[in-house]
Amino acid sequence: MSEVDVHRDVALGIFVAAALTFLALQFIVAPYGRHARPGWGPTIGARAGWILMESPSAIGFAVIFALGRNRGALAPLVLAALWEAHYVHRTFVFPFQLPSTSRRMPIAIAAMGASFNCANAYANARWLAEFGAYPVSWLGTPRFVLGALLFVGGAAINVVADTTLLRLRRAGGYMIPRGGLFERVASPNYLGELVEWTGFAIATWSLAGTAFAVYTAANLVPRAFAHRRWYREKYPDYPRGRRAIVPFLM
Repeated sequence: MSEVDVHRDVALGIFVAAALTFLALQFIVAPYGRHARPGWGPTIGARAGWILMESPSAIGFAVIFALGRNRGALAPLVLAALWEAHYVHRTFVFPFQLPSTSRRMPIAIAAMGASFNCANAYANARWLAEFGAYPVSWLGTPRFVLGALLFVGGAAINVVADTTLLRLRRAGGYMIPRGGLFERVASPNYLGELVEWTGFAIATWSLAGTAFAVYTAANLVPRAFAHRRWYREKYPDYPRGRRAIVPFLM
């Protein structure tokens, strides 16, 4: 079996992981953040957990990309920069913005996240730097332009929403967020990530990018609904009209 076949199978495996994750999350809420609870084995500090979980996507991706024959080409570098802009922030900035009182994360959850991110980083980095075909002219195509705009817009939504939530947590813990997209959905931070990775899939026009976008939806949509249930149970005055993740739809 050639590496091209292995790479294809890894990308297809991400689709399978998406289906299994979506099914599991209909019955289980991943036990971290506001949903943290005992019974999931040893725990690790939230900051260390996030760094452990996300490092493969920042560091592993960079290493694998650097081994590809197209690593110096402009279009693959631009696409890789989009990826790294998200994951450098998620790995080395976001964890240190968490309050010191953040709930601990089960090591099992961090390890599962890291394992998925290893496969996902391989699939996307190897495609961009080795198996994909992205001439400089790709940067002027409608697919790249639309995808990049969606990615940047989604990243902005994600960072603004995370900043709002972190400010509330520093002020007194979990509270009802107000303003902006929080008036429309319970989890605009997750909406931002959905938009980001949908944009990345369009910008790369690849099986690996599409697989990750599908997995992102399978993972975050059920969690957004869990967040909304949590708000409604904890706060009787939580606005009943707010959707979970997509304004006016769901």
